[in-house]
Amino acid sequence: MRFLVLLFVLILSACGKEPLVQTKSYVFGTLVDISIYGETEDKAHEVTSHILQDFQRLHHQYHAWQSDSELSKLNQTFANGKRPVEISPELAQMLMQAQVLSKKSQGLFNPAIGSLIGAWGFQRDEFTPIEINDLAIQKLVQSNPQMSDIVIKGNTAFSKNPAVKLDLGGYAKGYALDLALVELQKKGVKNALVNIGGNIIALGQHGDKPWRVGIQHPRQPKPMATLDLPSGWAIGTSGDYQRYFEKDGKRYCHIIDPRSGYPAQSTQAVTVLIPPSPQAGVLSDVASKPIFLSTPDQRANAAKAMGVEHYLVVDAEGQVMLSASMNQRIHWLAKPATIVMQ
Repeated sequence: MRFLVLLFVLILSACGKEPLVQTKSYVFGTLVDISIYGETEDKAHEVTSHILQDFQRLHHQYHAWQSDSELSKLNQTFANGKRPVEISPELAQMLMQAQVLSKKSQGLFNPAIGSLIGAWGFQRDEFTPIEINDLAIQKLVQSNPQMSDIVIKGNTAFSKNPAVKLDLGGYAKGYALDLALVELQKKGVKNALVNIGGNIIALGQHGDKPWRVGIQHPRQPKPMATLDLPSGWAIGTSGDYQRYFEKDGKRYCHIIDPRSGYPAQSTQAVTVLIPPSPQAGVLSDVASKPIFLSTPDQRANAAKAMGVEHYLVVDAEGQVMLSASMNQRIHWLAKPATIVMQ
């Protein structure tokens, strides 16, 4: 799960400033926080209510393991053969976008490995230790499910590989951010911040200052740094510290390496900062994963392949590595003992 800490200072009504309306909810299995600045309460609540309804729709429609979701029904069709099935135009668009991003990542971002995610016990609401079945994991890896196995024609899809089982957990929250930004702009909102479990996108400012967010320390209950998030920019973190279990003194997180079939072990967290684009939210969700799964000598190449200039990595030993451009934007609250520039 990707968590950043939302930080802002409420110096509002006493100084005659415009109001900040903040709404919290629980969608996609995580906390959603929508802050709208400079609008009436009625308008802010109306816009927020519409956005949250859309989030709930996305959560239900593309849920990976609820049997009545569109995604689960598609997965069942994939497992039963190569018969094309009709899908919604939205899902067709999402899958084509995910295919492009998976190719850019050289398969490290791979929503087709839903069976592996389920085998590790991460397709459920509680994360408790499981019995690790090495043989079953090996077989799932050998079945080699890839996004390129999915054939999309118009609003129909089928898979050339019955082992493909989609899980959009590393994509859907970013997609929802992009939809939220469009909705805010369509309704004339000038200043807002949308936070879905730590994937955040900004619109405008918080008063006369940029929105400021904090980057969560992966081993302490506090932020390690802050940075300003300009309008249209998005930020996201992949970490091993929310969705995980421990077994025999070893931590197993939900970020699975498609090449080995096992959870990544060499990284605690990766944060990426994405400039404005129509898919800034999606990239904030997706782009951290290839960096997270890469070896130290390949992280910079993985970032470049995803078009990411600003990134920060905390490795398994707690050493911090970051790009030069990220170093220029970050404000340390507790500067790490070791920082490596990439």
